[in-house]
Amino acid sequence: MGPPDLLGEERDDALLVARSLEDPGCFGEVFRRHAPPLHRYAARRLGGDLADDIVAETFHTAFRVRARYDPSRGEVRPWLWRIATNLIRRHYRSELRMLRALTRTGVDPVLDGHADRVAERVSAEAESPRLAAAPAALRKGDRDVLLLTAWGELSYQQVADVLDIPVGTVRSRLNRARTKVRQALGGTADA
Repeated sequence: MGPPDLLGEERDDALLVARSLEDPGCFGEVFRRHAPPLHRYAARRLGGDLADDIVAETFHTAFRVRARYDPSRGEVRPWLWRIATNLIRRHYRSELRMLRALTRTGVDPVLDGHADRVAERVSAEAESPRLAAAPAALRKGDRDVLLLTAWGELSYQQVADVLDIPVGTVRSRLNRARTKVRQALGGTADA
């Protein structure tokens, strides 16, 4: 339907985490709902092999500390992405290697299926190396905000929750990151 269903799912997630304290099997549904998008986000940042580890470690950590989760906050997604982002930061060097490999090869290792790879490659092959170089050159905070919104598909508020910063800071970092990416692609800063 739309937002009402989304809000219901967010409340359901919070209830599942709370219920998992008595019935640990409830946490499996949280995993089922959030592991695929979290894996895509982590894979784009670190590659598939490390993404598997990040997702596993994220949910292991979340399960271990689930008693500290505040269900009144409602959304589980920013909590999980915060854990993942902290783990990804530990793999900063691997992330830079992934971006530099994309810069050299122009091939995004996370694209789904052959047809997607062909279509993406035809339309963006020339820009991929420059586009990949831009996030690698960003400051860590700017890169986190850019990649959480673009690859993690999080809202500004969710990114703020993940990074524990004000929404205004998310907006300014994202604006700065977008400007640098546009400049790296040969666009103007005002575009």
